Amino acid sequence: MLSKETKIRVLESFYGLDYVFFGKPVNKLETCCPVVKEDYVTVKGALLSVFIEMLKLMEHKPEKVNEKLDSRAIYEAARENAELTRENVRKIVESEKAKQNIKEDVKRTLESDESLDVQKIVKEKITEKSFRLAVDNFLVARALTESKNISNLNEWTGQLIEDSYKILRDSLVENAMLLLDDVE
Repeated sequence: MLSKETKIRVLESFYGLDYVFFGKPVNKLETCCPVVKEDYVTVKGALLSVFIEMLKLMEHKPEKVNEKLDSRAIYEAARENAELTRENVRKIVESEKAKQNIKEDVKRTLESDESLDVQKIVKEKITEKSFRLAVDNFLVARALTESKNISNLNEWTGQLIEDSYKILRDSLVENAMLLLDDVE
């Protein structure tokens, strides 16, 4: 059973992912294609379902919350943590290692089809890398520091959960990028 604090963290994560990608709640995005928005929310829910299993496996034990929280406080915490995540990811993506990794991704993509727009591919790869890092930073990094038994992730069940997480994370990133393209 999840503690109250873990449930708060999951709810904060549900709201916070929108701030990580869009800087505001997804329901405030003006889009011409509501199906993409529905897909995004569905995948986000699935990702958080797997994340809950990850938290259980890691024996997540965040600090006790003694004050009563309302939805406004949870939204505010989600927004603040998303801003911090975006700042952290910006620093990571600007590192030489990340730049090299993005160059290699662009090169592999262009090898398969040289007629692609290089500028568009570069922008896409940077956004994709940033979003993946942001989701991992926002969800997993903090959970690791608040958990008692992260070595469980190395076991068979942990690997299965991690693989599921990565698949859903990549799908969420893809949906977020589609939403951003739709908004622009």
